[in-house]
Amino acid sequence: MAGGRHRRDRAAGGAAPYPRALRVNEVLRQIVAEELERLADADERLRLVTVTSVDTAPDLRHATVYLGTLGDEAAEALEERRGQLQRAVGTQVRMKRTPRLAFAADPAVEAGLRVEEVLRRLAAHGGGEPGTGGEPDEG
Repeated sequence: MAGGRHRRDRAAGGAAPYPRALRVNEVLRQIVAEELERLADADERLRLVTVTSVDTAPDLRHATVYLGTLGDEAAEALEERRGQLQRAVGTQVRMKRTPRLAFAADPAVEAGLRVEEVLRRLAAHGGGEPGTGGEPDEG
């Protein structure tokens, strides 16, 4: 009987195969990215801004939008357009409350850039190529 009950709960909108927060994060990422693309036509400071991910708080009151890069001008433009972005989210998603958006540079992108720089330096010194047997110079 318990197995039938479980199937019925799922069919009636029970637990999804993945958490709601992940779905919310992806929907918010898509909405913010599309809205930023539209805003970039009017505000050149937003032209090179790329949304990489969104992390929503468990209570859905706050969401951090992670961007590929976040220069000072882009950060200023995003602050100016925060209300417009939140309205776009509010009109496209049915939620009890629209999360307050915050913007941050994606730490994964920064870490990737650092790794690429280290690899370039190693290759330039001749010690970073696989199979050469050379040790990279320190310093």
